[in-house]
Amino acid sequence: MPNTFPSNIEFKYPWRKYQNRVLQELQQHLDDNHLHVIAPPGSGKTILGIEVAIRLNKPTLIFAPTIAIRNQWIQRFCDLFLQTDHTPDWISRDIKNPKFLTVTTYQALHAACTGNRIDQEDIEEEFENDIPESNSKNNAEEIIALLKTQNIGTLVVDEAHHLKNEWWKSLTIIKDALQPTIVGLTATPPYDVSPLEWHRYIELNGPVDAEISVPELVVEEDLCPHQDYIFFSRPTLEESRKINEYRRRIHRLYEELQTDETLIKALEQHPIYQNPNEHLDWIYNNLEYYSSTLIFLNAVGIDVSENHLEVIGDKKFEIPDLSYEWIEILLTFYLYKDQDNFSSFIEHQEKLISKLKRNGAMERRNVNFIHQRKINRHLSSSISKLKSIHQIVDFEYDSLRQDLRMVILTDYIRKEFLLNESQNNLPLTKIGVIPIFEQLRRSNHQNKKIGVLTGSVIIIPVSAKTGFKRISNQYGINNISTSLLPYDERYVIINSNNQLKHNIVHIITQVFQEGDIEVLIGTKSLLGEGWDAPAINALILASFVGSYVQSNQMRGRAIRTEQKNNDKTGNIWHLVCIDPSVADGGDDMQLLKRRFKAFVGVSLDDQINIENGIERLNLPLNLHNEQDINLANERMLAKAKQRELLKEKWQIALEKGEILIEEIKIPFAGKQNYKTVKSLYYNRTIKYFLAILGSALLSFAGEVFEAFLKMVNNFNNVEDVLQWLLYISMIGIVTFGSLGFKTLRMYIKYRDIAKDAHHIGEALLASLIKIEIIQTPISKLKVVSEVDRFGAIYCHLEGGTTYDKSVFIKSLQEIVGSVDNPRYLIIRKSSFLKIISQKDYHSVPDIIGRKKKFASFFESQWRKYVGSCQLIYTRTIEGRKLLLKSKIHSLASQFEEKIERVNKWR
Repeated sequence: MPNTFPSNIEFKYPWRKYQNRVLQELQQHLDDNHLHVIAPPGSGKTILGIEVAIRLNKPTLIFAPTIAIRNQWIQRFCDLFLQTDHTPDWISRDIKNPKFLTVTTYQALHAACTGNRIDQEDIEEEFENDIPESNSKNNAEEIIALLKTQNIGTLVVDEAHHLKNEWWKSLTIIKDALQPTIVGLTATPPYDVSPLEWHRYIELNGPVDAEISVPELVVEEDLCPHQDYIFFSRPTLEESRKINEYRRRIHRLYEELQTDETLIKALEQHPIYQNPNEHLDWIYNNLEYYSSTLIFLNAVGIDVSENHLEVIGDKKFEIPDLSYEWIEILLTFYLYKDQDNFSSFIEHQEKLISKLKRNGAMERRNVNFIHQRKINRHLSSSISKLKSIHQIVDFEYDSLRQDLRMVILTDYIRKEFLLNESQNNLPLTKIGVIPIFEQLRRSNHQNKKIGVLTGSVIIIPVSAKTGFKRISNQYGINNISTSLLPYDERYVIINSNNQLKHNIVHIITQVFQEGDIEVLIGTKSLLGEGWDAPAINALILASFVGSYVQSNQMRGRAIRTEQKNNDKTGNIWHLVCIDPSVADGGDDMQLLKRRFKAFVGVSLDDQINIENGIERLNLPLNLHNEQDINLANERMLAKAKQRELLKEKWQIALEKGEILIEEIKIPFAGKQNYKTVKSLYYNRTIKYFLAILGSALLSFAGEVFEAFLKMVNNFNNVEDVLQWLLYISMIGIVTFGSLGFKTLRMYIKYRDIAKDAHHIGEALLASLIKIEIIQTPISKLKVVSEVDRFGAIYCHLEGGTTYDKSVFIKSLQEIVGSVDNPRYLIIRKSSFLKIISQKDYHSVPDIIGRKKKFASFFESQWRKYVGSCQLIYTRTIEGRKLLLKSKIHSLASQFEEKIERVNKWR
């Protein structure tokens, strides 16, 4: 067994620029015995990790998140470094049988350390479910002893953000015992986690040493120009009927709850309603539940007494209307959050739980009136998407013909739609690999070459059989069993065996690359992450199960460059079934909006920029009827056809910046254009003040005229005229004065909102540096802010490390976002010409508010950069009252997402 890598190992291709940069700076990065690299799918992280391990030249242990990626590491090492088809005997896949190079999965490590048995070959998915713990100290010690026998000195952790808490424990035990050099590679670092979780992540991987973004890779021509498109559909008639029935059922339930005398009685008898002043601490810690109680009782006609308004701190406060959001919070409170005070209503609670479950409004102790899982399933897996896939495939084939290399990824195989009969006319009632294949096969008048690749079903065109056998022979596989598809002799089923099982993905990939398969349908678990087929130029994501990470990994399959094809562009198609019965388009649309936060690309409209988020596609506001949907799809198809312009758009957009910046975005709340509103308030302010002046002059003139007349003589009816004039002038002052005051306040609010954000950012930055969260010198940092033409404010930190920028944005989001439950509040006090004053409430970020001295320093910086303010500790009674007041004023809008974190190329 070797104790070093073979001396003749060399990567067979030239290094990419950013890879070479990391390698040249390797010794500098390793000064803390860690290398931490962030780079997107398609950037060659695996190749870089292998080269680093070779240069460190110690026995190496590599951890991958899935079996597919584990196998990819070994395949890449053999193909691109050893340049052999055979795996040397000094490479192992088994953590219990380590060798000089061991490549395994996190789950295999955890199972070995805890004594849980797993069949690794059955694992295709990410590790979403925790394995039961066992007292297994001896198991971990045994694994450590085996690894020490091999003198493991390098530990490569690939996509460590996949790990759940229990997996971290096993990995930390191994790291602490071996004290190896750590090479951390990831495409999506967990920036949005808590400081504790981020600390854990950084403790494993070390500080970020190098980062590369998608636009940078396009600049380097390592990723091709690409675009995301959305193809819309509507539910089928049967799906719509079921959705509407669910909605009617939910609304009936919603109305019945408002007449549920037992529920009303339980809430009325609760101590927080009976004696709120005696339970202030509970109320301040459970504001949503308290609010939902008041809102519900007010909605059913019970007067909310003044003592509740005193608790709120605003006797003029208007209680919001009852809504589905509030009923969800109320029922969660009643059913699960206060068993002691509702103990006499257990029987009613059990009956209500059953009722909610029967009507589809509860699942796993979660009350769902808005996001109903059954409705979600009808939308996400709507059969209408089969037609969408068919239309997209035909469109792309018409555009590219034999050059088309399309992949369709979905969640399930659905083998029940594969028949062993002479005909297959089964109605296609589910989305899956085989139903998609059947949809395309049954209408394949253009003889497109369609194939299927899953862990248990492999189908290829008859015309691809020769190529398949030739490539299989290259892997030493000669005995291949095939059979014709019983109901269509144009297709062949490949019968898998042990030899094929380990190589089938590579073989089919090469068949696809060579063009013997033009449209390949597979599961996202097998092909979605780690799979590499550079020829892909069109991708349909027919998947609705999974995280942002999975979505981005799948999308990454289509954006890699292809050697000898400099003109390659990638079209990525996302499928959405619109729910026409709701204003926001339904949960399928909302899920895609959330996923698009992880997708960076070029905008689709004339404002050519590179950014994340679905806004860059410039979608129509209304997509409720069939005509709207057809027009949106026609626009998408027209844009997708312009592949030759896509490269040009990327070039224009790339010239506008140098780096991808994460920033905070505060959207303008008005419905009109920001500049129009600002101008409108400015003009109205002047107009109303002129009106006030005119009214005052009229009143003064009336008084002078009255005095003059008294001196001369009293005329009949003149007093009546004067009184009338005085009455009119007073009305003018009151009316125009009120309007003038209101519009002046609005003008003050909008006159320089970007400057406020900028100053808050400066106060925040100074504080983060003072408490040593950010350690980059302030001379190398700059707060940048601007307002776009729509009135949205953008603010970011220029300079510093990736972590500096991320913690700045996260903290700024806490300050300008809605108040939650911070330890400290900042009350911002502002005035205009000492005439109009207003108070705004802001959270002190958790990372600063954890210590009083940190919060006090933040207060001093706020005074310096922003203006007058007051720091409030919210864990006292008075502090709780102010916290409650700050939250209660935003009750009506608390469910709106206003503040966003976005990425823009600048």
